[in-house]
Amino acid sequence: MAHSRVHKDRGELRIHESLDELGTDLAEYIAELSEASVKERGVFAIAISGGSLIGLMGKLCEAPYHKTVDWAKWYIFWADERVVGKTHADSNYKLAKDGLLSKVPVVPSHVNSINDSVSAEEAADDYEFHIRQLVKTRTINVSDNSDCPKFDLILLGMGPDGHVASLFPNHPMLDEKSEWVTFITDSPKPPPERITFTLPVINSASNVAVVVTGESKAEAVHLAIDDVGPDYLSLPARLVQPTKGKLVWFLDKPAASKLDGFQFSE
Repeated sequence: MAHSRVHKDRGELRIHESLDELGTDLAEYIAELSEASVKERGVFAIAISGGSLIGLMGKLCEAPYHKTVDWAKWYIFWADERVVGKTHADSNYKLAKDGLLSKVPVVPSHVNSINDSVSAEEAADDYEFHIRQLVKTRTINVSDNSDCPKFDLILLGMGPDGHVASLFPNHPMLDEKSEWVTFITDSPKPPPERITFTLPVINSASNVAVVVTGESKAEAVHLAIDDVGPDYLSLPARLVQPTKGKLVWFLDKPAASKLDGFQFSE
């Protein structure tokens, strides 16, 4: 059974006994947000990352969600993407298509992938322009307190170094305030060229969920959530702090094992 608690500064923590339990809870969470958003706005604008996150979303392809979710109202975006071809093994688009999107009845034209035939800088500019057009039509909502897009849900993973999307520790892109989508050509993880949402966009979302599993990320989870002093305030995952939206952490036991006060009854 999952343990849920609210951290005074860092949102809701949902800690799960197993990956299967986490996947079940994550699917229910996404389905509920989708239903609420479609009821309120007529659409559900969701941005996802790559990595193990897609696999953990897999229960959305199963009963009851493959039939109860209003897939035709989903508009899908990438919070970050590797600037490689759509059939390349490193492509987040390919990962999402193979693991999720090809198994549910999404509308192909609602899947908003990047232009992979241009440079990283051009791909970022192109993606931002595309998002701006959809904000104008309110397919994507607009933030209450800035001109940023207000996605209904942004789903993020986190690396052992505390990076989220393609925002890496000590990288100048953490300070980007004016762009919605930026690019990097020196990613510490291959491939080096990527586009990524900036922190203002991530923090303007109605809902942000950070999904983290595995013992290798336990220290980064501790530094991202616990009260650890000023030295770690610039950790990318710690900078995820929705201005008016809700933040939820989906963790398995190994990822949560170094949290202050962590106890999980056997």
